[in-house]
Amino acid sequence: MIDLHFIDTPYGRMRSRAVGRQRDGVPQVVLVQGMAVADYLVPGLEALGAWTRAHLLELPGFSGSGEPPHALDVPEFAAAVAAWLGAAGLGRVVLAGHSSGTQVAARAAARDAAGVRGVVLASPTIDPRHRSVLPALRAWHRDNEREPADLDEQHRPERHRAGVPRVLHALRVHLRDRLEDVVPRVGVPLLVLRGERDRLCTEEWARALAGAAPDGRFVPVPGPHSFPYTHPEAWSEPIRELAQHMKL
Repeated sequence: MIDLHFIDTPYGRMRSRAVGRQRDGVPQVVLVQGMAVADYLVPGLEALGAWTRAHLLELPGFSGSGEPPHALDVPEFAAAVAAWLGAAGLGRVVLAGHSSGTQVAARAAARDAAGVRGVVLASPTIDPRHRSVLPALRAWHRDNEREPADLDEQHRPERHRAGVPRVLHALRVHLRDRLEDVVPRVGVPLLVLRGERDRLCTEEWARALAGAAPDGRFVPVPGPHSFPYTHPEAWSEPIRELAQHMKL
């Protein structure tokens, strides 16, 4: 069963979906959605809910969250996540982002958001090889050839809700954000996961991010860029291992 929650932040009302139950001594996991879409992460959320309480957090202006006061950039999305964590009071958490959510999660961790004791960058963006609009769209198109046929249909309602201008704005601000400059400032254990068939994130880029972190490691997993949707169990054990080795 998925529980819905809403928390008001200075950046807008944020919806979260939660599964599983809190267990003594086990950190909860908070997932940050990808660009404009969150529903595709529910299978991965449910896999994590088998061993902890897991939350899927939706950013202001997207999915089921409320309107932001203005068009947000990546640092402001991160500030919204930090505000949500402070209000939610979950205690120790693993903060995980998928795709563009990795940029938001890393920035939230770098600003010492409440309770964050570990960070997961799953299918991190944006690979420097694709850091302008046309190369990014071409890489997305190539990766889409390896994604399941129903994924675009899965995304359609959330993209329609966001609207083309907001999605394009989000793309531009994420293209300007350099994840490699943020990762060295993440002072907690960091795990980088990459699908072996991912055409948006190269293995070289993923390994470089893990190497740039003070305490980072890289783990390959099966699947394309959207592996939490196609192979939801793939990230469960690596994230659980990270949680087990986090500092109290």
